[in-house]
Amino acid sequence: MMDTVLPLNTWKRFVNEGTLDSSRISKQISESWYRCKKADVNPYQHEGTTILSKEEFETQKEKNKSLLNVAQPHIHRLYDSITSLGMMALIIDPDGYVLSVSGNKEILHRASAINFVEGIRWTENEVGTNAIGTVLQIGEPIMITGSEHYTIASHYWSCAAAPIRDAGGKLLGVIDVSCPVERSHPFMLGMVTSVAYAIERELSFNVHKDEYELMQKSIKYTETNELVIICNNQHEIVFASNSLRERFMTFIGTNLEDLQEFGLTIQLDIPIYSDYRHAHLIGRAIYLKDQLTTRANSFFIPSVEIEKFHFKGETGTSNAFQKALVEMKLVAKTDASVCIYGETGTGKELCARSIHENSSRKNGPFVAVNCGAIHKELMASELFGYVEGAFTGARRQGYKGKFEQANNGTIFLDEIGEISESMQVSLLRVLQERTITPIGGTKEIPLNIRVIAATNRDLYQMVCEGTFREDLYYRLHVYPITVPALRDRKEDIPYLIRYFCQKHAWDFEIPEEIHLAMMKHDWPGNIRELLNVIERINILVKGGVKQTEQLQHFLPSLFESKQKNLIFDRNSPSSSLINSNSEKLTLREKIQKEQMIQALQKTNGNVTLAAEYLNIPRSTFYKRVRKFNL
Repeated sequence: MMDTVLPLNTWKRFVNEGTLDSSRISKQISESWYRCKKADVNPYQHEGTTILSKEEFETQKEKNKSLLNVAQPHIHRLYDSITSLGMMALIIDPDGYVLSVSGNKEILHRASAINFVEGIRWTENEVGTNAIGTVLQIGEPIMITGSEHYTIASHYWSCAAAPIRDAGGKLLGVIDVSCPVERSHPFMLGMVTSVAYAIERELSFNVHKDEYELMQKSIKYTETNELVIICNNQHEIVFASNSLRERFMTFIGTNLEDLQEFGLTIQLDIPIYSDYRHAHLIGRAIYLKDQLTTRANSFFIPSVEIEKFHFKGETGTSNAFQKALVEMKLVAKTDASVCIYGETGTGKELCARSIHENSSRKNGPFVAVNCGAIHKELMASELFGYVEGAFTGARRQGYKGKFEQANNGTIFLDEIGEISESMQVSLLRVLQERTITPIGGTKEIPLNIRVIAATNRDLYQMVCEGTFREDLYYRLHVYPITVPALRDRKEDIPYLIRYFCQKHAWDFEIPEEIHLAMMKHDWPGNIRELLNVIERINILVKGGVKQTEQLQHFLPSLFESKQKNLIFDRNSPSSSLINSNSEKLTLREKIQKEQMIQALQKTNGNVTLAAEYLNIPRSTFYKRVRKFNL
């Protein structure tokens, strides 16, 4: 019969009959037992079952890095004491996962028999009433011994645990000391409570130190004309530029979520890291845009001098792409990670190159990697390189991977959504530590790189589906930019045609009917498809095919799309393009009319907004409405 404060019969009667003599058991334990019974926890369970994989465990530790960095030295100071007493000490995160285990080797071995090890989830729902899981439920220190535990797995153990909270009362984790029942001692509860308190004090001190450093870093934003705020890791605004303070006296101390009330929205979000603690995030610098100065439904583009942003391509005039250009210019001045979203063929790599070439890294390398084109077995060696003799077939002098090739410059990871789960883990570690170790090597190589990723997939949806790591998503998704599809910037088509013809020295005229078909087409292949069509027309014209009817025969996709519009969308505003009145218009007028129709459709018929969208005076828009009989 084990030495326990609670007779085993009390536990058996509750498990078998559901009856409990409340005078023989504390209120905290009885309430926990009832919770376990309601959750259908198996009282005869002999071990913990939910344990993280190696990769998941590393992610969980990274997620709780601040807690571990402070708590582990305190646990280390207890090591000699708990080892000699036949005990073990654990650090647990708010989700109930054991992040760290240390202590007497014999006791650790016995604990492993019930899976009481690093990476296990030790909550009430998983293993019933226990000091760790019950503290997570009640938020108070507690000691549980022998058959006070709900499942057999812990009946031979005695555990004491205490919560760790931040200054605001948020639960950050749990400290636990456990041992076999025969080694149990009441001082265990006092031990964990005092350690938890010491950890809380140090965490509080670190918070104040971070805030001081954050304020020091805020000084450079004081005199800027931009609308800038600095917020801490709790999303509280601790600083605002003069241009904001002049307008909003009560701005400091409010929450980031309250920006909407001031008519402000986020334009650019830049993480701020500590100079003293490696890769430690202390806050964010956030550039804002003022919605109060624009109409609620207007097409807002920040007042940034785009002409000073060098873009190796055709920018056109569409609001959709002008907005993307502004975002590129804003983020190019920073070192923030960028994630470019866009359909295939929209020019994501060109945008990435433009960001690089307008940044402080423009004299460094730009290395592009198509993640979808590299076999998953070769991805690690391609990205991280390898040393001589690392594997059969390795190059004699080894190979410098793409990350090392991009050092002091920019690495562009295209099709980032295609990488495997194991590579996601490796990539996350590189982005966190900013070092790589080539395959077969032992020496870490420090990296000074900027990361730009691109995808035609919805990464957030992939996160929700569990196919893309959430922590990696947030590492890459610091500043997202969406490159619009060509169907959303059709007014740029004439400019793109001119650009490609000049670039390739193509000299031909596109017949009006073909040009109109291009303006009507949906362009599923985007700019890449447009370039193909233009090149095809060039080949046909050089070969003597110049008549509109002949060209139509060789460009079926354009005219099939048009025929579908005629058949299925005859009553839409766009159908007026092909009525008898349209035949009297010049090509330029027909394009103007199409652009006006699109603008009216996008603004639900609001003429004022449609004129703003096309960047023409309202009086001119009205004149054209009458002229084109819209």
